[in-house]
Amino acid sequence: MDRIDLFRIFTRVVETSSFTRTADMLNMPRSTISTAIRDLETRAGTRLLARTTRAVSPTQDGLAFYKRCLRVIGEVEDIETLFRKDRDGLSGIVRVNMPGRIGRLIVAPALPDFLSRHPGLSVDLGVTDRAINLVEDRADCVLRVGPLQDSGLISRRIGELNLINVASAAYLDQFGCPAHPDALNDHYVVRYASPVTGRPEDWEWQEDGETKTASPPSRVTVDNAEALIACCLAGLGLIQIPAYDVQQHIQAGELVSVMPEWCAEALPMTILYPHRHSAGDRVTTFVDWLEPLIKSHVLT
Repeated sequence: MDRIDLFRIFTRVVETSSFTRTADMLNMPRSTISTAIRDLETRAGTRLLARTTRAVSPTQDGLAFYKRCLRVIGEVEDIETLFRKDRDGLSGIVRVNMPGRIGRLIVAPALPDFLSRHPGLSVDLGVTDRAINLVEDRADCVLRVGPLQDSGLISRRIGELNLINVASAAYLDQFGCPAHPDALNDHYVVRYASPVTGRPEDWEWQEDGETKTASPPSRVTVDNAEALIACCLAGLGLIQIPAYDVQQHIQAGELVSVMPEWCAEALPMTILYPHRHSAGDRVTTFVDWLEPLIKSHVLT
């Protein structure tokens, strides 16, 4: 096994924290992965990984070695495609993932434009409200809404997503309109449960520069944005939602903005992709196209 292959195996082990997951992803026996790491540590003259019964993590030397490996692998991949890109243009698959409604309502309808500009490319579009793991789910890039928890990724901040409070006109006719979040105990909300933890989120708002929360009464809990909006339209309670998600319903008079002075803090929107990615220029080309698209539809 040549050194570049060893470097690739090592970086995957670091990124997945697992010999087994690396073996599955690379379609290799686990014993081959273990042998490759031992060979690499012998060549490097130091221990690169700390192994426990539950996980694998890089040592201090291993972390420094990992960063150098990413650089070397990236340079090798650039060299391998240097002349092919000039002769054939971009080709291959770009695997992306993003929140469901953004993917369905904004990106999917615009994909003909991207594909017409780059006829050699195809797109594998994943839409989910769950924050996926780029390595384990084999995504080249993701669009994230909210605070970031990933490390070792390139991040491109594209703006902030404003949240508003809305209710259906029928609900307001029946229960009245709250003037302040303190009045929410006399109302119903549709609660949103995190797809990751399953825990319903509190109602949030900004007041005097601070984030305040409440847990108003609720008769329905959902775990995706589509169901959240559908329940609100059905008159089941108030919701907090990105403004772009319900703009058409507001314009049609189906939903009404309430308590505009007491909204939750805006959420950051970020595009993430690994430092090392085999998609190379395909990813940056897609990201360069995606950023202005999102800004024009979501952040205006």
